[in-house]
Amino acid sequence: MKGGWVGRFVGLVVAAVLVAIVVVPAFALATVLLTARNQDATHTDTLVVLGAAQFWGHPSPVLEARLDHARVLYDGKVSAHIITVGGKQPHDKTTEGQAGKDWLIKAGVPAAAIRAVPVGSDTLNSLTAVAKVMAARGWTSATIVTDPTHQARSLAIARALGIDAHGAPTTEGSGSSVTIDYVIRETGGLLWFWLGQRWKTVQIVGVS
Repeated sequence: MKGGWVGRFVGLVVAAVLVAIVVVPAFALATVLLTARNQDATHTDTLVVLGAAQFWGHPSPVLEARLDHARVLYDGKVSAHIITVGGKQPHDKTTEGQAGKDWLIKAGVPAAAIRAVPVGSDTLNSLTAVAKVMAARGWTSATIVTDPTHQARSLAIARALGIDAHGAPTTEGSGSSVTIDYVIRETGGLLWFWLGQRWKTVQIVGVS
């Protein structure tokens, strides 16, 4: 009997290890790939353009692709508001959030419709800052605009913060290609959020 119990225990441990090293990463990979091309046109309280590099106030090609997609979504009435988010490097004269807002204004979006959140050095920090702005305004839903491969992790983080998050990734321009290296990186990032950051992420939106 004792030997049978030990055998079952070892079997459970082996099964758990297999799940950890095979099933969970495979599920993360599938999530990244399936989310990458899903365009959700649900009406939301705000569009959120996640930051990328900017150079002296000029958005990088990746950031510009995100901003242009947000402009299209705004023109399509997906939301009447846009939040641009992202901080800056020590040598920069402005932030990703402000550079994004300036670009959108030049592209014809009314300044009153745009809120720049000039903080955030990574996705979690940026979306945490966005969630605080949304909570202060009573907003609960958002359309996340970023690269296709970055979409799954961005949505997971936003939802953990309490945001009713919908995804509308870029379809053209820099960053919009689903490449092997980007998929591998974001699969690892999603796993790290699920296993290492999710349980430390506090809900901000929707807390009464």
